[in-house]
Amino acid sequence: MSKFFTKRLNNLVPYTPGEQPQDKKYVKLNTNESPFPPSNGVLEAVSREIDRLELYCDPECVKLRDEMSRIYGVDPDYIIMNNGSDETLNFAFMAFADEKSPLVFPDITYGFYPVFAEINHIPYEEIPLTDDFSVDVNDYIGVNKTVVIANPNAPTGKCLPLCDIEKIVKSNSENVVIIDEAYIDFGGESAVCLVKKYDNLIVTGTFSKSRSMAGARLGFGIANPKLIADINTIKYSTNPYNINRLTSEAGIAALKEQVYYDNNCKTIINNREWTAKALEDLGFTIIPSKANFVFAKSKDIDGEKLYLALKEKGVLIRHFTKERIKDYNRITIGTMEQMEILIEKIKEIKGEISL
Repeated sequence: MSKFFTKRLNNLVPYTPGEQPQDKKYVKLNTNESPFPPSNGVLEAVSREIDRLELYCDPECVKLRDEMSRIYGVDPDYIIMNNGSDETLNFAFMAFADEKSPLVFPDITYGFYPVFAEINHIPYEEIPLTDDFSVDVNDYIGVNKTVVIANPNAPTGKCLPLCDIEKIVKSNSENVVIIDEAYIDFGGESAVCLVKKYDNLIVTGTFSKSRSMAGARLGFGIANPKLIADINTIKYSTNPYNINRLTSEAGIAALKEQVYYDNNCKTIINNREWTAKALEDLGFTIIPSKANFVFAKSKDIDGEKLYLALKEKGVLIRHFTKERIKDYNRITIGTMEQMEILIEKIKEIKGEISL
């Protein structure tokens, strides 16, 4: 840290992204990317748009929001497009949380929430998950704070039913409730259907997971138009051209080929169930998941040792050091071939331990 770094951020601990190693080719199951490439229409759309990079992109993302409107069943003025769902979350924190309306979210969840709170000087409370890593809905009923819940949650993969989400939204009518649905397409029930009923609900999402566009950085928020206008105030005061031309056209094309991505999600769900069963057969404890990953603990080897042993064998998974979950690892669901390699390498490791 230099002597010029502002003192007000001295204690800021930045978010740690998943590894993107360059030293060798890995079976990469650590950052919840899709194992499938973008659809052909996406590749063609990006190729066509390359010749127009001398022109600024559309800050309002009109065509993209029109396609989003068709898929999600809300008018375009209910939608904002941003540079990944992270940017939508950050803008929402800035717009709707402060000393008078502090944040509240689970103690084990997406690691960016406390970072966004700290960098924006927003007080926050972390509510412990239950013993089985569930979000207890009663902890959020009528808390009168800005609520943030990842559903399905990360890194656990557990998902609240829509009726519980509605209870939280309804009971906090004077505060905004943010539901982060980065993984909703892998078996959860979306809360988008509630945004017309409740003017305090924001649903955020991303093209990174189910639409194979992690590298394109495209996310969105869906909410009452007045909330969207508030977030746009932050956007246009920060970076109005935040969706580049290539990403915008890729997003439009992806939405037009939604069937391709829906089928990929079904494959990932099937692979997830196969992987969970295979891991259980090897003595693992598996948290029931509605995401494109499983959260797993071995009875034979601790979380960090398993992560390091698999990395040595060319398989990357995600390990967390937080005390309560340090024995677990988050394993992204890939192709069946990738999952078979994972299981094979774990068997090798277990065999080496028993020697």
